[in-house]
Amino acid sequence: MTQKAESRDALLRGIHVIDGGLASELECLGAHINGPLWSAHVLEDEPEKLADVYRAYIQAGSQCIATCSYQVSRMGYAEFGLPPERADDALLRSVALARSAVAEFPNRRVLVAASLGPYGAALHNGSEYHGNYVCTYSDLVEFHRERIAVLARLSALEAPDLLAFETFPSIEEVRAVGEALAPWPELFAWFSFSCCDDKHVSHGEPLSDCARQVAALPQTVAIGVNCVPPGWLPSLIAELRSASAKPALVYPNSGEGWDAKARTWRGSSDAALFGEQAAEWFAAGAQIVGGCCRTRPEHIRAVALAAEQIREDSR
Repeated sequence: MTQKAESRDALLRGIHVIDGGLASELECLGAHINGPLWSAHVLEDEPEKLADVYRAYIQAGSQCIATCSYQVSRMGYAEFGLPPERADDALLRSVALARSAVAEFPNRRVLVAASLGPYGAALHNGSEYHGNYVCTYSDLVEFHRERIAVLARLSALEAPDLLAFETFPSIEEVRAVGEALAPWPELFAWFSFSCCDDKHVSHGEPLSDCARQVAALPQTVAIGVNCVPPGWLPSLIAELRSASAKPALVYPNSGEGWDAKARTWRGSSDAALFGEQAAEWFAAGAQIVGGCCRTRPEHIRAVALAAEQIREDSR
């Protein structure tokens, strides 16, 4: 078994810490992420800032970093007036940049997860939080197949360790991903859902039903939720655990809430409290914990400290 395969398989055992909000941290560094390609603009204009973010998260204790490709797709780039080949290049470049950052830490085993957002992310209208798309099922399959095919052509040394299908709102879309993934059984993936409450994904289906759907895919290594309020996690973890034996994955927002009308975040964020909550999520059965919007390296450092304490107590 290769070192990459061993590291990926280790994700199935014990507890692990992943990174925090990529776009949030890029914004704190002054990167431009306000356009329709969101954080993908950084791949085009300021790729050097990504290395700083990756270093910060790895130094904070992250055992997995996500590529800056959530918003990258041929459809999205075409709408922005860019050729489809530019999207393919950006997807490949996002993996190369993450691999380069990981190589700076030769004594650490850090996985690279290729971040792949849902169809709604390419629409840049927030529809990943409801899933009411105006498209066919075949459109969904083709949308995901295009990106998977680009990553599948990378060599074993160049490829990401796994694909991270993030913020998925519906059971239909993960069925489409399963069909799109089928030609490449050698690829592995985690699936993470957006939710409308503490039991249902954003489109309305029970999270437990969605978890069972993706648990049946042979490439699935973990199933979870992201971009949700921290307070929902005890219930959501229970739903995940009731549906599947796959590792439960959670990476919520900081605790602040998005005010869509004012287009700003409300509330406060406390990294120490986030770490205390992470200890509770691990105790509830989550195996993989990190952060999403508005979480920063200090949040992940607090999660890593909680994870280390749990490991110490279990020895």
